[in-house]
Amino acid sequence: MRGTKVHYLVTDRTRTSETPVHLLVPNPANSASNWLDVLAELRPHAHAIAVDLPGTIAGHTALPNRRAASIEANVGFLRDFADALGLDRVTVHGWSAGGTIALLFADQAPERVDRLVLVVPALPPPLSAGEARSWQTLGRVGLAIVAPVARVLLRVAGRRILAAKLRVLGDPASVAGSKWNFGGDLTRMSPELADLFRDEMTTVEPTRLGNAVPVYASLMSLMFVRRRPVLDAMRRAASPTLLVWGDDDRLTPRASIDDWTAQRPDWNLVVLHRVGHAPPFEVPAEYARAVLDWCGPRVQDR
Repeated sequence: MRGTKVHYLVTDRTRTSETPVHLLVPNPANSASNWLDVLAELRPHAHAIAVDLPGTIAGHTALPNRRAASIEANVGFLRDFADALGLDRVTVHGWSAGGTIALLFADQAPERVDRLVLVVPALPPPLSAGEARSWQTLGRVGLAIVAPVARVLLRVAGRRILAAKLRVLGDPASVAGSKWNFGGDLTRMSPELADLFRDEMTTVEPTRLGNAVPVYASLMSLMFVRRRPVLDAMRRAASPTLLVWGDDDRLTPRASIDDWTAQRPDWNLVVLHRVGHAPPFEVPAEYARAVLDWCGPRVQDR
């Protein structure tokens, strides 16, 4: 695609003009493989595609240049990807920071998005006036200083960090409370997916960890400093939208969920009980059923 190698996963269901199409966007730090169990659940009902974003840590899509590692650049990549595959009307799923990308994609290409599923999304949380002022001043400067330093540190300590991640994947129950830093319960992951994650992590070059820094710096900026583009996209979102949240999620608090649904009372909310920040691999069948039930009879009948 425009000279860049793109990796994506797709169900083998034959696509016709009547087949619903689902486009699954992962958290930018992870790969399309995170959606594998959901792809299996969607396969009897839809043509589903999960795509690696450019420059992910464990993914396989190439990073054309350093400036391509940002939330906004990933939105442009998603538009180009939809063009290349001829995806005209799709149900877009966005997980965590992938939810930010999916929302901005729906805002920029509303004619392509039939429905929008935001899975524990990283959207601007409610801030007091004082907090907002602090982020506009100290936060803006802090991000400018911390991002390049963090990039260097991750490149230096990358091998040790990857080794620690592999130890956790090898024995998830050893982590206190069976929780990891992104809030998902790894003990609920299917054995096949856990094996695949370990295989992916063993091939990661330590220097790639630095690619995550500009992505998450741009995410933090959109959530706390340059909030207007995402807030405007939330306000303008015209597609029917489903918000999926696990009530054991440590990264997306209930206060944020309540704030978003107050802004958009027309958004549907599904709460998955005893689920953390990773519904697609903690409870893939329950997640897929919630989405399919919300999509309605047209998908069910197929």
